[in-house]
Amino acid sequence: QISTDFVFDGVQGSPYKTHQTRKPINFYGKSKADGEVSVEKLLKVSEQGTVIRTSWLFGPVGNNFILKMLEMLKKKKEINIVSDQIGSPTSTFSLAHACWKTIELKTKKSQEIPHLMHWSDAGAASWYDLAIAVGEIAQKLSILSNPAIINPISSGEYTTLAKRPSYSILDCFSTRSLLGINPLHWKLSLDK
Repeated sequence: QISTDFVFDGVQGSPYKTHQTRKPINFYGKSKADGEVSVEKLLKVSEQGTVIRTSWLFGPVGNNFILKMLEMLKKKKEINIVSDQIGSPTSTFSLAHACWKTIELKTKKSQEIPHLMHWSDAGAASWYDLAIAVGEIAQKLSILSNPAIINPISSGEYTTLAKRPSYSILDCFSTRSLLGINPLHWKLSLDK
């Protein structure tokens, strides 16, 4: 099961480890936490289930921040982006690679695979940092010629229905070691 960094409340200010208590602060995080609990109850004992938490997913298709930013940077003159929420942007390609590697190791049964893992690309960013990077890379690739101006704002200045964690970095070191994968920095993944 693919889960999320939003199962945590984001108040501790250091990367979250897999064993830490889930404390979601919005419905999305709660639904993902409930999904994790269900997988654990049904499949943990038989070692058939694995939950991989990830964060701030982006890719070339679907509904994600990067594609929304490209559209807004193209159509607007100015946009305001939250600069005080920190996470690890993660490419869907990177996550897919980690999932396949996990499946491969589980199939071989050559080593024990934990029922709960964390995976994200390397590095940390705010939504503002990510938006700036999108604009820079889009200009470099000639996707945009004159992108909108991006203004940093606080979470308090951004109206949203759901509260979001202010810091949701996942500690991925044990997963990286287990899978033998060194992730790209999020900005390199974005560029790729």
